[in-house]
Amino acid sequence: MARTPIPRTAVETLHIVAGLVVAAAMTWAAAWAYPLGRDVIWWCGAGAMVATVLMGVGPLRRARAHDRQRA
Repeated sequence: MARTPIPRTAVETLHIVAGLVVAAAMTWAAAWAYPLGRDVIWWCGAGAMVATVLMGVGPLRRARAHDRQRA
């Protein structure tokens, strides 16, 4: 009985979600630790989250193309 491999698209999506969770947690911790800079810290965290998504677009597109080829 052959095992069905996990689609690469799912793996890449999980990587993006994990990056967003880590960025949000680090931003929250930094804002909690330094309340005077909370607004700036959250803007920087939002920038990091946007960068995480943008950096994940290329690998996600390649993974989707790979999954379509195999289907």
